[in-house]
Formats: sequence, structure tokens, C-alpha cells
Amino acid sequence: MTQTSNIILIGPMGAGKSTIGRQLAAALHLPFRDSDKEIEKRTGVDIPTIFEFEGEEGFRNRESAMLEELCTEQGIVLATGGGAVMRAQNRALLRNCGLVVYLKTSVKTQLRRTARDRNRPLLQTADPRARLEELLRIRDPLYRELAELTVDTDRDSIRKAVQEISRYYRMKNKDRISQDDSSTEPQGDS
Repeated sequence: MTQTSNIILIGPMGAGKSTIGRQLAAALHLPFRDSDKEIEKRTGVDIPTIFEFEGEEGFRNRESAMLEELCTEQGIVLATGGGAVMRAQNRALLRNCGLVVYLKTSVKTQLRRTARDRNRPLLQTADPRARLEELLRIRDPLYRELAELTVDTDRDSIRKAVQEISRYYRMKNKDRISQDDSSTEPQGDS
């Protein structure tokens, strides 16, 4: 039986991937994984430290390796880092890993949600708004291309976003189960 067993959350920083991901996992009784947190656990240091010593390229190499590892799991909700979509190999991996959901949000909301967060190396700049606008300009087309479902986290509450993704996930798996069942039915002589 082929199912869309994983849910992969993509989108910019501050879109709610971790918050929605944890609640979605609880609602669906699935384990939750956050690729950034998994990298921190594995290395024993936070993301800014990795950026400081290895640069963004070093972090992206670690991120690609972690995504590859996490995509071997089945039945998880996976929150990815905002820049995970920048590498073609990651996009291909995520596309084949499960249901990809783009959590979309505005720069204004990102600024509000990340204002006091010092754990975001790309925002340690004189003009965070300009940085977020530039990142969104580059990444939004990649998020849209990759996602099967887009949820606006500016407009929807966390609860509503979780319900929408859960409903879509269940419908998708129901359709796949039905297709698998019908393809195994005995065929009559023609």
C-alpha cells in the first residue's frame, strides 16, 4: 500500500513550521521532527554557532545530510529550515518524502514573530526587513513549485491551519488506499 506517510512543512522563518508542526503531529498521532533542532542535537551547538564556524555553506551541507536521513523515516511531520529549498537535491528529496505543505506568511508577520529571536543568523543584519524581502523574493517561487498544499498562516489560526492540513492529509491517504485496493482486485476475462 503506497501512502503519503510523511508531512513536510516548508516556508520562510516565522511562518509557524515548528509550532504548527508540533500540533499537527499531536493531532495525527505522528512523531514530530524539526530538521534544525535535529542538527543542533547532533552537533551539540546551536545554528548561529554552526554559521559562525562553518558559514552558511557548511550549515547547508549539514542540512542536506539531515534531510536525507529524516526522509528515510515513515509517518512523521517534518519542519524544515526556511532555506532547505535552495538546493535542487533537497527539493527532489522532499518532493519524494511525502506531502509537502507551504506555510505562507507575509514579511510583516515574519518580522513580528522573529523580532526577539537571536537564533536566526540570516536576520543578524542592520535591516532585517530588507533581508526577509530578499529571501522571500528568491525562495517563494521554490516553495510554490514544491508544495502540493499552501496554507496562509497570516490569515489562518494555528488550529485552523492544523485542521486544513490534517483534512488534506487524510483525504490524500484515503484516495491512495482506495486506488491501491482497486488495483489488487481480481480482473475478469475480457
